[in-house]
This record gives sequence, C-alpha cells and structure tokens, in this order.
Amino acid sequence: MTLEEFFEEHPKIALAFSGGVDSSYLLYAASRCGADVAAYYVKSQFQPEFELRDAIGLTRKLGVRMRLIEQDIVSCAEVTANPPDRCYYCKKHIMGAIRERSCADGYALIIDGTNASDDISDRPGYKALGEEGILSPLRICGLTKAEIRRLSHEAGLPTWDKPAYACLATRIASGEQITAEKLRAVEQSEDYLFSLGFTDFRVRVRGNGALLQFTAEQTERAHERLPEIEKKLAEYFDSVTIDPKVREKSV
Repeated sequence: MTLEEFFEEHPKIALAFSGGVDSSYLLYAASRCGADVAAYYVKSQFQPEFELRDAIGLTRKLGVRMRLIEQDIVSCAEVTANPPDRCYYCKKHIMGAIRERSCADGYALIIDGTNASDDISDRPGYKALGEEGILSPLRICGLTKAEIRRLSHEAGLPTWDKPAYACLATRIASGEQITAEKLRAVEQSEDYLFSLGFTDFRVRVRGNGALLQFTAEQTERAHERLPEIEKKLAEYFDSVTIDPKVREKSV
C-alpha cells in the first residue's frame, strides 16, 4: 500500500502530531493527498518548549491548523512511578486525550508517525497504540526512517535532518520517581547546551547529578567547555559528569 492509497481509503483522520521527522512528513503527505487531516499536539511536562515552537512553525508552513491539548502528565501516578512500561501508561493517557478531543471535533480515526524502522517488539508504548486502535500509515506502507528523511528533504520540509529527540522522561532512569522539578532541570540544562552549539546529546538524571552524553564528534569540545558547563548546571544538579561512553548518532 502507498500513502496515496491509504489516504484514499481513510480521507478523514486525526494525527497525533509531535513536530518530529515522522509526523511532520505524515502531515505533509496527508495534506498533499487531499485528506481532511487535523493535527493534535499534546503539550505536557515531557515535551520541551522548542518542540511546540517547531510544531507550530511546521503547521503554519503547511497551512494546517494545529489543535493544542494541554495535559498535566505528572499528575498520572502510573506514569511518574516510572516503571519499565512507563511508555505504555503515558501513551494510553496521551492517546486517550487526543481521542476525546478528536471525536468531539468529528474525527474518529487517529494515526501516528510510527515508521517501518521502529522496533515495536520491546517498546510498551506501541502496545498501547494497538489497544487504542491507532493506525501507523508510515509503517503500514513500509517507509523507513531513512526514506522519510529523504522524502522530507525532497519536499522541502525543515524537519528532514532534525535529530531524534525522545521525551524528557527518558532522561530519568527507570524506577526513579519522575517529578516536574527533574524535568525542568533537564530541559533547562539541554537548552543551555543547545545554546553552546551542541546537538544530538542527552542530559540524564543520576540521583542528584547529571550525566552528559555526547556523540564522538562533540566529546572533545564538551570536555574543553566542561568548567563553564559545570558552573551553569550547578543551578540544577550537585554534580556534572561527561559519560566516557560516546553516544551513538540519532537515526
């Protein structure tokens, strides 16, 4: 099946939209195919502000209205307990919010940006998608991440080379309580590192300290700038350490 055939079969859909590579291309494709698509962005403490700005910018570029849904995800005890299957409870919560809003708007079918490269075997969040009846056109049509980036580039989408950016909750080790304070510390720390020109990195919470993970190309510069990084991040953490194991580049 092609995306054109998918949207011909499903001409009216709600899109769980994040502003990332996959959902942005899916929004573009749906619009280009003439589908009646409504983009729903869920803003919670798990998403940094720049993701919302990117999402707004992309929908404006495509001339598509974006519906904003605000969720207090840290009020969900099953999520903040941070069990190994946290993503399952989070996806159920988020998709439930989208379904409630989209059904009220007249959109019964919800799609998301899961692609053919995603390994769904060990990701609890994907189980929730199946239970909620969410369809994943990119996966159904066999489109891989590399193909989506190529097609996005050809379409002139600014997201074609956007690094993968997992939600802020992934920075906190499984089993450690998630709090709004920890999430803010991570977001502000990562904002600072972005301002220094670093890309494709992570600030992970380890107790009261921060573990910084950089790709091989950035590690030397990170060590050179460690004193100023430590000074800034001392506002949020008791200690700052650069992980000796380099981070693999995001796909």
